[in-house]
Amino acid sequence: MTHPLLIVGAGIAGLWTALKAAPNPVVLLTGSPLGHGSSTGWAQGGVAAALGPDDSAALHARDTVMAGAGLVDETAAMVLASAGASEVRALCDMGAALERTEHGGWSLSREAAHSVARVARMKGDQAGAGILAALIAAVREADHIEIRDGWRAEALLPDQAKGCAGVLTRDPEGQLHTIEASHTVLATGSLGGLYAVTTTPWTSQGQAMVMAAALGAVIRDPEFVQFHPTAIDIGRDPAPLATEALRGEGAVLIDRNGHRFMLDVHELAELAPRDVVARAVHAQNLSGAGAYLDAREAVGAQFPDHFPAVFKACMSGGIDPRTDPVPVAPAAHYHMGGVETDLDGFTGVPGLWAVGECASTGVHGANRLASNSLLEGLVFGHRAAQAIQRATTRRVQAQPADAPCELPQSVLQTLRSAVSAQAGVTRSAEGLTTLLSLLDALKAEHGSAPALIAARFLTQGALAREESRGGHSRTDFPQRAEPGRHTRLTLSDLYPAHAKLRQAGAA
Repeated sequence: MTHPLLIVGAGIAGLWTALKAAPNPVVLLTGSPLGHGSSTGWAQGGVAAALGPDDSAALHARDTVMAGAGLVDETAAMVLASAGASEVRALCDMGAALERTEHGGWSLSREAAHSVARVARMKGDQAGAGILAALIAAVREADHIEIRDGWRAEALLPDQAKGCAGVLTRDPEGQLHTIEASHTVLATGSLGGLYAVTTTPWTSQGQAMVMAAALGAVIRDPEFVQFHPTAIDIGRDPAPLATEALRGEGAVLIDRNGHRFMLDVHELAELAPRDVVARAVHAQNLSGAGAYLDAREAVGAQFPDHFPAVFKACMSGGIDPRTDPVPVAPAAHYHMGGVETDLDGFTGVPGLWAVGECASTGVHGANRLASNSLLEGLVFGHRAAQAIQRATTRRVQAQPADAPCELPQSVLQTLRSAVSAQAGVTRSAEGLTTLLSLLDALKAEHGSAPALIAARFLTQGALAREESRGGHSRTDFPQRAEPGRHTRLTLSDLYPAHAKLRQAGAA
């Protein structure tokens, strides 16, 4: 390569892509110090794959399609499921100590909308942290990877010919640098930080969408946000998570009077798809009846050993889950939409790729199947690395790019509260229109901050989708519209007047 492969982001998708790119030289920008600021480390349940004797790739793909509420690309689902077991084995061979039974089989959990137990775990709720630690160790030992620890991407560099020529980045001391690259991979994660109640790092604010859109990439289905039903409701930011594996072990959801309300909502009760459970928990809290996760019988005294992260979070909030039900509320947890890519992570912009949560590969549709997220990072990170190795070497010549403006913290908190209120578990035209007006006002006062642009992708997509499907629930359009369709937006769709001005100036 004339320039190294540049990877922006150091969660499971970015790190796996970097490792699988060998022997090509890689420059890895971590954003936060390596091991911090990544949703991977906070993932509790584990990684889904067809590993059990009663499972198959076809069954895993079918469950993925069913959970996605009519918008999953079936080919993408089969690609994910077919490669899953081999990627998990490779992860274990690299040092990730996923649990085994005493007979040498896989210790698997069952989570919502899975027809069988297929979630490989690590000490109950330690999978993300354990996987991230193993990946970091491997990346530090890899001779082909140069780690730029704490270097944050500010903008993509346009190529003088066409496409992406690298990244404008800020080092830990605040100085700006340009790094040219033949191929750039975005692996920056979620937009969950746009919400006031989220289980993701608050710094994850849809940056990949904004950077990619600036070079002409399409943003697909930005309105589909998955809300985890059982964030521990103790007023923390980010909200600690009570893993879905607890419900897989038999924990139940009750109101303040002890009634199991999910029995009245769905035939699968607590193991119904996440969007169904999230809306039920949300409704319980709005009604005043409350929502609590009761694991006293299912886990009880085994909590400290079997689910140490959840136990620690509960105890820090004054709740002993061995003896008390845990108050829960939905929290923004995963973004199904993102930068549209093909099955190799290519965005359609020459030299630009996207993997992991920031990408929209087609595997999640309107509602992600539980624990498919870590698997997606492995499968599509590997595929992207292989595709880049096959790609034509690009000789780039970067044009200048400016660092975007940032919102003051007080303004960011105003934005997060508004997004949670108007584009949360339930939505309406009135609320979304109010949110658009706020975004316009903030943009006029503070400029085109990336958080405002990302929030506009989310809001405009939600306003245009006049139906309820998967993670998107409209109180004014409660039914699903058929046939299912995808939302595809570009930057010019958000700001058409500005696009016309630019076109006029170019002419």
